[in-house]
Amino acid sequence: MLDRRQILAMLGTTALASLAPSALLAATSIKPDDASALLVIDVQNCFLPGGSLAVKEGEQVVPVINKISKAFANVVMTQDWHTPGHVSFASVHSGKKPFETVDLPYGKQVLWPDHCVQGTDGAALSKDLAIPHAELIIRKGFHKNVDSYSAFLEADGKTSTGLAGYLKGRKIKRVFVAGLATDFCVAWTALDARKAGFEVYVVEDACRGIDTQGSLAKAWADMAKAGVKRIQSADIAAGA
Repeated sequence: MLDRRQILAMLGTTALASLAPSALLAATSIKPDDASALLVIDVQNCFLPGGSLAVKEGEQVVPVINKISKAFANVVMTQDWHTPGHVSFASVHSGKKPFETVDLPYGKQVLWPDHCVQGTDGAALSKDLAIPHAELIIRKGFHKNVDSYSAFLEADGKTSTGLAGYLKGRKIKRVFVAGLATDFCVAWTALDARKAGFEVYVVEDACRGIDTQGSLAKAWADMAKAGVKRIQSADIAAGA
């Protein structure tokens, strides 16, 4: 099976210019194997319609994720799992509003509406997710004084969730990332997965973004620069 690099080499410059990156990847179907894992990021009630930090069209990722999950023997899910009064909540910063930023010891922090508080219905995974074979749920953001977007590392860039070690212990070499939101938890997860040495694919139509102050375009640019591959769910060969 040809990989993307071989396809690029075979295409002429004129033909290449007329094709989108997703079209190039779709030229050959991707078949997840035992060294592949699907990471389902934060498909929780707070990020779905009616939630305190609802991502536009967030509910549309659920059937796509359910469908592609059938192609994977290895699935990991994540949950935002914040303490009450978490440092990332605008409500704990006097005079600040959601989506403003503050400087914290680990860097610049976007402030959010209160969301995904431990034990609340908002923190629960969507009841419409149908992935009974998921093997692990990683909870993140439970340290009160540091946020955690990535499934691998908290926002301080040092505190590990243990996911990289788990995946490497299972001999996983490539990860496919889906969920909410593209420009924050999905992108940070994908970038940290690359730093950890994994081959990384983000399934674009299985994600939705918040897009505040140009964050979505920046996230895609950062991921492309890091070597993250942008694909569609149709590029993944269906499971048995």
